[in-house]
This record gives sequence, C-alpha cells and structure tokens, in this order.
Amino acid sequence: MEENSCLRQAKCRAKGGAAGFKVAILGAAGGIGQPLAMLMKINPLVSVLHLYDVVNTPGVTADISHMDTGAVVRGFLGQPQLENALTGMDLVIIPAGVPRKPGMTRDDLFNINAGIVRTLCEGIAKCCPNAIVNLISNPVNSTVPIAAEVFKKAGTYDPKKLLGVTMLDVVRANTFVAEVLGLDPRDVDVPVVGGHAGVTILPLLSQVKPPCSFTQEEAEYLTNRIQNGGTEVVEQFIG
Repeated sequence: MEENSCLRQAKCRAKGGAAGFKVAILGAAGGIGQPLAMLMKINPLVSVLHLYDVVNTPGVTADISHMDTGAVVRGFLGQPQLENALTGMDLVIIPAGVPRKPGMTRDDLFNINAGIVRTLCEGIAKCCPNAIVNLISNPVNSTVPIAAEVFKKAGTYDPKKLLGVTMLDVVRANTFVAEVLGLDPRDVDVPVVGGHAGVTILPLLSQVKPPCSFTQEEAEYLTNRIQNGGTEVVEQFIG
C-alpha cells in the first residue's frame, strides 16, 4: 500500500510537470545525515529523496516522509540496497562515516572513512555515473582525492561534479569575525580558501566584507579559532 502510494504521488507530479532533482543521502541516519535529510525534504527543487545508511534508515525515512512537502522519500538499508538507492540519482551527498571523537583529528578518521567512501563511490560510478557528488565525510582533504581516483578508474571522473563540502568553515569565520567586529553575522562575508583541516583552512581576513582591519592579536585569534572550530565543538561534548 505504501509503495503504491509513493508511485501514485510520483506519477501525479510527473503529469503536473513538477520535475526536480533526484537526491540520495548516503549516511542519512547519522548526526549530519538526519538534519540534512530534513533540509532536502523541504527544498522545492527536490522531487525524489533517497535515504541510505547501514543502520536505522527505516525510522529516519518514516520520520522525514511525514513532512508535508512534495519530495517522495524512500529508505534503503545496508550494502545490498546501495545500488537501488543510487540508480538514477542526479545528486549524491555523502556524510557517511565515523564521526570525529574527542582527541581525534580529521586525519585520524582516514583509515576508517577512506574505505567507506571508496565503497560508496564505486556504487556511484556504477549506478549514477553522471551525478554530482558532494563529499562531507572527513577528512575531506583526503576523501575527495579518494573519490576522484575511484571515478578515474571507472572512467566516470568529472572534476566539475565532485565537490568537497567545506562551507562550514565560511559559516564559522563569518560568525567569529562578526563577534569581534560587533556586527550581525548575516552582514559579514569572510572568504576561506585551502582545505578543511587545521592549518589548511585559510581565512582571508584582509578581504572581509564589509572592509575592516584587525590588530595582529585579533588576526591571530580569529585564524586560530576558525582553524580549530571543529575541535572546539568536539571538546564541548565531553565537558
């Protein structure tokens, strides 16, 4: 009955011309995946939303599917269902992997998350080779090159369609700079270049908008806090 209902909804939208993006979230039951699934469900550009994880997918799928927005939600649990989750997708977002724990750097996650990302990207290369892939799994500095190598080996690599998600560094930079300047963070724009771990995160404080200047002490404080924002959050979870 539920499957028939989903099919009926999809057919009705097709007749009404409500085409949109087909999006898959790999790691949808995790701490990033769940709120991300909610955001995708309320996005009017998304018509189909596939939620995949190795645990707890049915519960997350049921919860997200109750939201009164147009996207059709389907859940997929475990490796045997990965191909079904990926087939026909336009956009694949990957927050899958082990989260960072107190005392760990992003690089400490590499040995575990590298294998997870490799397996998922092999599925993408096979089932939706033309999809845009957004990688959130840490360490992003390393998981993006791994994904690129998987796609190159499969003959599906397109550098314009493989993206590491590092916008969090910009959000933090805007917030921290706004605190120092006494401004609303929504009015501040701090360019951040480089990578997504420690000293590879480079806030361009000389190009902040609105134009401003910082003392040496302020610049050092801001740079250090922006580069270690993730560590600050992780440490707070253990008090």
